[in-house]
Amino acid sequence: MGLTNNDIFKKLRVAHKLRDEDIIKICALKDFKVTKGEINALFRNENHPKFMPCGDQFLRNFLDGLIIHLRGPMPQKQIKKS
Repeated sequence: MGLTNNDIFKKLRVAHKLRDEDIIKICALKDFKVTKGEINALFRNENHPKFMPCGDQFLRNFLDGLIIHLRGPMPQKQIKKS
């Protein structure tokens, strides 16, 4: 059995020393709104009644926001005029 999205998200949180507020700001960079309650539900034990599995969309938006957070926004492409 491999890693779940929750496991990947937990490892990224620890590796980058992110707090709940940081995760909310990172998700906001991709216009993805998330609450502290949702974040806490993702990090709970799988046996906990309020556990929430991390979906692909959530992880994708977080990773895209993390890229913007670490590298900055993509520069605009210049259009060549003929």
